Amino acid sequence: MLAVEDRNGGGRRMLEGLLAASHLMPLERLPARVAEHAAAADLADVLIYVGDVQRNVLRLLAGCVEDAGPAGESEEAELKVEGTLPGRAYQYAQVLTDSSADTREHRWWVPLLDGTERLGVLRITAASDTARIRQDMVGLASLVSLILVSKRGHSDSYQRLTRTEPMNIAAEMQWHLMPPRTYADGRVVISAAMEPAYRISGDAFDYATAGPVVHLSIFDAMGHDTAAGLTANLAMATCRNSRRRNAGLVEITERIEEALIEQYGKTRYATGILAGLDTSTGMLTWVNRGHHPPVIIRGGRWISELHCPPAHPMGTGLGLKTTLCHEQLEPGDRIVFYTDGITEARGLGDVEFGLERFTDFLLRHHADGLPVPETLRRLIHAVLEYHDGRLEDDATVLFCEWLGPDPDFTTEAEALAGLTPP
Repeated sequence: MLAVEDRNGGGRRMLEGLLAASHLMPLERLPARVAEHAAAADLADVLIYVGDVQRNVLRLLAGCVEDAGPAGESEEAELKVEGTLPGRAYQYAQVLTDSSADTREHRWWVPLLDGTERLGVLRITAASDTARIRQDMVGLASLVSLILVSKRGHSDSYQRLTRTEPMNIAAEMQWHLMPPRTYADGRVVISAAMEPAYRISGDAFDYATAGPVVHLSIFDAMGHDTAAGLTANLAMATCRNSRRRNAGLVEITERIEEALIEQYGKTRYATGILAGLDTSTGMLTWVNRGHHPPVIIRGGRWISELHCPPAHPMGTGLGLKTTLCHEQLEPGDRIVFYTDGITEARGLGDVEFGLERFTDFLLRHHADGLPVPETLRRLIHAVLEYHDGRLEDDATVLFCEWLGPDPDFTTEAEALAGLTPP
C-alpha cells in the first residue's frame, strides 16, 4: 500500500518541487531544474522546445553551460514544424508518441500551452506507458508553460531563442504590445496572425474581455517605418486607456484622434475597426475609421462584408461623422478583421491575393478540420508564398468566432482552438 501511495505521490512531488524552485530561478536554469524534478515521477530526458516568432521551427531551450541537464550537444537544437512529429504535436496541441524511439522506452511530444496559445513542446521519455505517467506529463507541461510565460517577458535569452533573424525596432514595439495570438473560452475563439514578423511597422490588433463583452480592434497606421509603429502604439495605448475608463466605441476613436493630432499635428494617422461583442446576446457593435470592413462567415460560407459608413482615419481631423453600427450574430458566426496587406499582396502578373481568395482559404481549411490558429498560420504562409516570400506591406488578420453565451461551454472552443484531436 505504501509503495502505491509513493508512486502516486511522485507526480505531486515533481510539481511541488519545481513550483517552489521556480520563484528564484532564471530562465536558463529551467531545463536542469525540470530534469531534476521530473525524475520523481519517473520521467526522463525531458527537453524543452519553444516555437519561433513565425511558428516555423521549434528551438531547444538548452540552459546554462554549467548545467548537467539532458540538453547536451548531441540533441537536435532546431526542429521543423512542417512534416515532423514534434511539429504536429505543436500544431494540433496533441500528445503524440514517437514510435521510432527505443521500444524498451516510451517517448512523447507534449504541447506547451498558455491557455490556448502554443508556446512549444516537451520531449519526454519514460520506461512505461500508464495513465499516471500520461497525467504527470500533461501536468509537467502545464507547469513548464506557466514558468515560461512568467519569465519570458524579462528574458533576452528567450527572445533571442525565438527569433531566426534580426527584428527591426518597429516590430520590437509591436510584438511587445500585442496580446497572445490565440484565446478561447466557452463563448468565443479568437486568433490572430501578423506578418512580416520581423519588419512589422504600423499594423496592430487587440482583444480583451470585460464581463460578457469582448472587445476587438485592428489598426493600420500610415507608413512602413518606425514612426508607423509609434503611431500604432499610441493608438492602441489610447484605446486601452479609454476602454478601461468605460468609454464607448465612438468616444474611444475620438480620443485616439485627439492623441494622434496632439502628438503629430495631422501628419500621421491610423485606420481601424473597433468592435464590442456582447457574448450574452450575440450583438456585435462596431465603428469603422477608414478601414476595410470586417467579413462575416456563417454556416460554412462567406455571407458578406459588414458595411458601416466609414469615418475619416484617426489623426486626420476631417470631421466626418462616426457611426455606431450593429449586427446580430448567430452562434457559430465568424467575424474576420484584416488589413490591406492580406488582400492586396500581389503575385506574379501583379494580381492581388484578393478578398475572395482570402475568404475561400479560411473556409476550405476550416472544412478540413484544422484548428483556427493552424488555419491562420497556413494563411499567412500562403500570402507570403503568393508574394514570393516578401511582403511590401503589413498583413494582419484577427478572427473571432462566437460560440454562444455560456462561458462554461468549452468543448467546441477546445476543438476550434485545437485542444482536442481534429
